[in-house]
Amino acid sequence: MKKIWELKQSVNPDTLDMYIYGDVQGDYFDWWEWQQVESETSANHFRNELAKYPDIKNINLYVNSFGGSVYEAMSIRNQLKRHSAYVTGYVDGFACSAASFLLTGCDKVVMYSNTMQMIHNMWNASIGNSKQHRKAADDLDVIMQGNRQAYLEKSGGKISEEKLIELLDAESWLTAAQCIEYGFADEILDKEADLTEAKQMLQKVNKTFEQQLSYNKALMAQAREFIQKTEPTPPESPKEPETKLEPKENKTIKLMAALFAKKER
Repeated sequence: MKKIWELKQSVNPDTLDMYIYGDVQGDYFDWWEWQQVESETSANHFRNELAKYPDIKNINLYVNSFGGSVYEAMSIRNQLKRHSAYVTGYVDGFACSAASFLLTGCDKVVMYSNTMQMIHNMWNASIGNSKQHRKAADDLDVIMQGNRQAYLEKSGGKISEEKLIELLDAESWLTAAQCIEYGFADEILDKEADLTEAKQMLQKVNKTFEQQLSYNKALMAQAREFIQKTEPTPPESPKEPETKLEPKENKTIKLMAALFAKKER
């Protein structure tokens, strides 16, 4: 399977080529294998790989991504800003959401004439009472104030904050020409990019999501059925042996069911 993330030495010894062809996501815990997994598109993985090339002069960042975690993207973006290398970002298909945020860390952004960026306000899920939900919304507003500064800094004064807020609220898809107009890109290549891989990736993402949703529903149903079977036997049937899980195991199963139920929403 082709890797969706890659950092490799270019033909030019002074240049690194970095590819992000997929979702930007952080490290995670694999409950089935019971181990921590380092995501290939996490800020932690990027930091470890970039540390191997402290004296590199140029970095080419090739992006074809529908986005992902803004927390990871923010850290990667700032690592790019902090590095002494000159960073050129290339949009090979789509740079959406958190992927467009990555480009704000580049010294120069190049887009093919048929490629696009998409920007929108950050979103998140929240759990709790009414006060906790309101606080979550207020926190998002504060985080977006910082996110907007990254876009405004990249634009070099070509877009006002009022216009940027309008675009973010509208969840805007931007052509290469519009990105130039707003300062989110610096150069357009006349030739068109081959979007075959971008389309295939979109189909793969949609198929994977449908499969995961179906799998989560089935697993949640099994978890619920298992919990029901392991509840203590009702008092009116004292002769039948009671089947119980240990408290810790029963709690884990219920937690899994709750997590999968959350994913469905």
